[in-house]
Amino acid sequence: EPFGALDNQTRALMQEMLLGIWERAQKTVLFVTHDIEEAIFLGSRVIVMSARPGRIKAEIAVDLPHPRSYKIKTTPEFVALKERLVEEIRTEALKVAEQA
Repeated sequence: EPFGALDNQTRALMQEMLLGIWERAQKTVLFVTHDIEEAIFLGSRVIVMSARPGRIKAEIAVDLPHPRSYKIKTTPEFVALKERLVEEIRTEALKVAEQA
Protein backbone atom coordinates (compact mmCIF):
# COMPACT_ATOMS: atom_id res chain seq x y z
CA GLU A 1 0.00 0.00 0.00
CA PRO A 2 2.10 2.89 -1.27
CA PHE A 3 0.04 5.63 0.40
CA GLY A 4 -0.93 3.71 3.55
CA ALA A 5 1.31 5.62 5.97
CA LEU A 6 0.27 9.08 4.79
CA ASP A 7 -2.19 11.41 6.50
CA ASN A 8 -5.55 11.84 4.79
CA GLN A 9 -4.79 15.15 3.02
CA THR A 10 -1.37 14.07 1.74
CA ARG A 11 -2.81 10.73 0.64
CA ALA A 12 -5.55 12.48 -1.36
CA LEU A 13 -3.00 14.78 -3.02
CA MET A 14 -0.75 11.83 -3.91
CA GLN A 15 -3.73 9.98 -5.39
CA GLU A 16 -4.53 12.98 -7.58
CA MET A 17 -0.87 13.30 -8.62
CA LEU A 18 -0.65 9.61 -9.55
CA LEU A 19 -3.89 9.82 -11.50
CA GLY A 20 -2.59 12.88 -13.36
CA ILE A 21 0.66 11.09 -14.25
CA TRP A 22 -1.30 8.07 -15.46
CA GLU A 23 -3.67 10.21 -17.54
CA ARG A 24 -0.70 11.87 -19.28
CA ALA A 25 1.54 8.82 -19.71
CA GLN A 26 -1.15 6.17 -20.33
CA LYS A 27 1.05 3.42 -18.83
CA THR A 28 -0.23 0.39 -16.95
CA VAL A 29 -0.12 0.75 -13.17
CA LEU A 30 -0.76 -2.10 -10.73
CA PHE A 31 -1.76 -0.54 -7.43
CA VAL A 32 -2.42 -2.67 -4.34
CA THR A 33 -4.61 -1.16 -1.63
CA HIS A 34 -7.10 -2.14 1.05
CA ASP A 35 -8.84 1.23 0.70
CA ILE A 36 -12.01 0.83 -1.37
CA GLU A 37 -12.37 4.53 -2.24
CA GLU A 38 -8.72 4.67 -3.30
CA ALA A 39 -9.17 1.62 -5.53
CA ILE A 40 -12.21 3.12 -7.25
CA PHE A 41 -10.70 6.59 -7.60
CA LEU A 42 -7.43 5.37 -9.12
CA GLY A 43 -8.56 2.29 -10.99
CA SER A 44 -10.08 1.33 -14.29
CA ARG A 45 -10.95 -2.00 -12.67
CA VAL A 46 -10.82 -3.40 -9.16
CA ILE A 47 -9.85 -6.97 -8.38
CA VAL A 48 -11.31 -8.41 -5.17
CA MET A 49 -9.31 -11.28 -3.71
CA SER A 50 -10.68 -14.19 -1.70
CA ALA A 51 -9.31 -15.22 1.65
CA ARG A 52 -6.77 -18.05 1.85
CA PRO A 53 -5.96 -19.30 -0.60
CA GLY A 54 -5.93 -15.94 -2.33
CA ARG A 55 -7.83 -16.14 -5.59
CA ILE A 56 -9.66 -13.61 -7.72
CA LYS A 57 -13.19 -13.41 -6.33
CA ALA A 58 -14.47 -10.56 -8.50
CA GLU A 59 -13.29 -8.16 -11.17
CA ILE A 60 -15.28 -4.95 -11.25
CA ALA A 61 -14.95 -2.38 -14.02
CA VAL A 62 -14.69 1.26 -12.97
CA ASP A 63 -16.36 3.13 -15.81
CA LEU A 64 -15.97 6.63 -14.42
CA PRO A 65 -14.92 9.49 -16.70
CA HIS A 66 -11.43 10.96 -16.92
CA PRO A 67 -10.01 13.32 -15.89
CA ARG A 68 -11.16 12.55 -12.35
CA SER A 69 -11.36 15.03 -9.52
CA TYR A 70 -11.80 14.27 -5.82
CA LYS A 71 -15.41 15.47 -6.26
CA ILE A 72 -16.22 12.27 -8.15
CA LYS A 73 -16.25 10.46 -4.79
CA THR A 74 -19.70 11.93 -4.03
CA THR A 75 -21.37 10.95 -7.31
CA PRO A 76 -24.07 8.26 -7.36
CA GLU A 77 -21.94 6.12 -9.70
CA PHE A 78 -18.96 6.19 -7.32
CA VAL A 79 -21.15 5.44 -4.31
CA ALA A 80 -22.77 2.50 -6.13
CA LEU A 81 -19.35 1.02 -6.94
CA LYS A 82 -18.28 1.48 -3.33
CA GLU A 83 -21.43 -0.28 -2.07
CA ARG A 84 -20.85 -3.19 -4.46
CA LEU A 85 -17.22 -3.58 -3.38
CA VAL A 86 -18.09 -3.35 0.31
CA GLU A 87 -20.60 -6.17 -0.20
CA GLU A 88 -18.09 -8.34 -2.11
CA ILE A 89 -15.50 -7.93 0.64
CA ARG A 90 -18.02 -8.31 3.47
CA THR A 91 -19.36 -11.63 2.17
CA GLU A 92 -15.79 -12.93 1.97
CA ALA A 93 -15.03 -11.77 5.52
CA LEU A 94 -18.21 -13.43 6.81
CA LYS A 95 -17.20 -16.74 5.18
CA VAL A 96 -13.83 -16.59 6.93
CA ALA A 97 -15.48 -15.75 10.27
CA GLU A 98 -17.85 -18.73 9.94
CA GLN A 99 -14.91 -21.08 9.33
CA ALA A 100 -13.04 -19.88 12.43
